[in-house]
Amino acid sequence: YYIQEPSAMSAAEALDIREELLSDNFRVLDLCAAPGGKTTQIAGKMGGKGLLTANEIIPSRAAILSQNIERLGIPNALVLNETPARLAERYPCAFDRILVDAPCSGEGMYRKNDVAVTEWSEENVARCAARQDEILEEAAKMLKPGGRLVYSTCTFAPAEDEGSVCRFLAAHPEFSLADTGLSAYFSAGEPQFIDTPAPGLEKTIRVWPYEVHGEGHFVAAFVKSPDAPDLSYSCAAQPTGTRAVLNKQQQALFGAFCGETLSPQGQAVLEEGTFALFGEELYRLPAKALPFDRMKVVRSGIHVGSFRKNRFEPAHALALSLPCLPGLSAQDFVSAAEVPMEEARRYIHGETLPLPAPKGWLPVMLTENGGRYPLGWCKSDGRMLKNHYPKGLRRP
Repeated sequence: YYIQEPSAMSAAEALDIREELLSDNFRVLDLCAAPGGKTTQIAGKMGGKGLLTANEIIPSRAAILSQNIERLGIPNALVLNETPARLAERYPCAFDRILVDAPCSGEGMYRKNDVAVTEWSEENVARCAARQDEILEEAAKMLKPGGRLVYSTCTFAPAEDEGSVCRFLAAHPEFSLADTGLSAYFSAGEPQFIDTPAPGLEKTIRVWPYEVHGEGHFVAAFVKSPDAPDLSYSCAAQPTGTRAVLNKQQQALFGAFCGETLSPQGQAVLEEGTFALFGEELYRLPAKALPFDRMKVVRSGIHVGSFRKNRFEPAHALALSLPCLPGLSAQDFVSAAEVPMEEARRYIHGETLPLPAPKGWLPVMLTENGGRYPLGWCKSDGRMLKNHYPKGLRRP
């Protein structure tokens, strides 16, 4: 799970992602995504379908974003570390939904973050507003005609909220404001804060901390006219199936692992995907993955595992992500080391567990209240479970 500040959850809701819209061709971009709260919220709505692209311009924050996507078992995400301009150049008219949770002056965080107060200045508000204009300009290029763009901040500053909306609409007549779907819960935007308010500005929302159990937030939803120029972006053909990237030895090793570990359905769903091999590391790409050559890629789909000398070692991400693929569940691991809560705690502390189990690689499965929850991998010799929970994630 991922705990978000409650007001911040309003932005992803305004994207209007519904089950009937989802398909392999449905693409969502979270343009300013780290640390990943809104990305994981969007992923929950997509249910493993379509492509979720999450971008973060700062490398260290992009790494944290990628870790949270792995931890939540999200199988259909592409994580990039690029500028909005680079993305717009590469992916024109590529996305059905775009979220711009813009960097801002953070006035809405004053109640919970004393540092935000000390960093405030009129100059910083002006810098943030200019940066927001630049980001929205690039986002507009990447949205399909008829698509939906949501803009949000955690500030009260009119220059960064209603002001950013009005400047964007003045520059882009092909866009108009749409209902966020949240007006029943929050206050409307404030047209009187702007000298020349744009039409429909009352459709935006402001989340005031004195009205709700959350911090300050602003959300606006734009739609792009279906008649706007369509650059007809389409993915280049991608090779499918493991044979496209694996040599005969690798095919044999990976096939043997899948046959021993997964149900026939699990094996079929996993192996029908599009794969990429980076050195010894095997990844299963999201369906209809965007071409990402010459891009700064942090994560693409599921890290399936690694080829070592005469063996295949599954990646931690596979244990968490496979049950999240459409049509699969934890039941598709046919052989597992099932442990109760106390043993699960010992496992995530990094301990070796003296438990009998079938030999070989096994997912460690917490069994609780009739459910099965994969935690990671172990390797069994029949009597002991050697712990392969990632060292960086282990509890002290």
